[in-house]
Amino acid sequence: MYVEVSNIKKSYGEGGSYVQVLKGVSAEVEQGEMCVIQGTSGSGKSTLLNCIGGLDRVDSGSIRIDGNEIVGLKGEALSDYRRDNLGFIFQFYNLVPNLTVRENIQVCEYLTDEPLSMEELLEVLGLTEHADKFPSQMSGGQQQRCAIARALIKNPKLLLCDEPTGALDSKTSRDILVLLEKINARYGTTMLIVTHNNSIKNMVDHVIYLKDGEISKNYRNEKKTAAAELEDL
Repeated sequence: MYVEVSNIKKSYGEGGSYVQVLKGVSAEVEQGEMCVIQGTSGSGKSTLLNCIGGLDRVDSGSIRIDGNEIVGLKGEALSDYRRDNLGFIFQFYNLVPNLTVRENIQVCEYLTDEPLSMEELLEVLGLTEHADKFPSQMSGGQQQRCAIARALIKNPKLLLCDEPTGALDSKTSRDILVLLEKINARYGTTMLIVTHNNSIKNMVDHVIYLKDGEISKNYRNEKKTAAAELEDL
């Protein structure tokens, strides 16, 4: 099993402001799977993703990635884990505004000894003709493609996507999901996708529902729908 989360608990605040966000979450995801994490606002889905990504520290429990425990990692060891294993895609892109598309991607290319081909990624993601543009010169969908390319250039084993289509219209959302599907098939990248969109669960291998910090459903999708055929995006 590639991702193994066991009895994760996470809280914020103290006294009257104390909130327990994750209440003993356990789940497993196989290598190469696309997995959706769903739930209403405040259910803990983004917190779970951030804990797996080493952005948030858990109160207790275990997170093993490819057999390696990440809970308790600090400093350089935590940075090494993120650099060597992870790609992040955020809802609001987080591109550097004064760098071109190519330069934004190169920021992460320099972090690995075995990057994917820059030219191949630009072609796959439809960015070749936009490579020398700045973020302000591109549409939201083009900026999200750039963010995906930046995450993928490291050839990460695990891609963490937090609402990757949340700020996009339905057509652009479908285009981005088709790209993620293509990337999963081409590179075998394990993907965890946090989303509030109920349709996206139909295209993935594995679905996890969180409710009030606990898993309410956890199942494999036996009848997947191609991303291009998804409705109600």
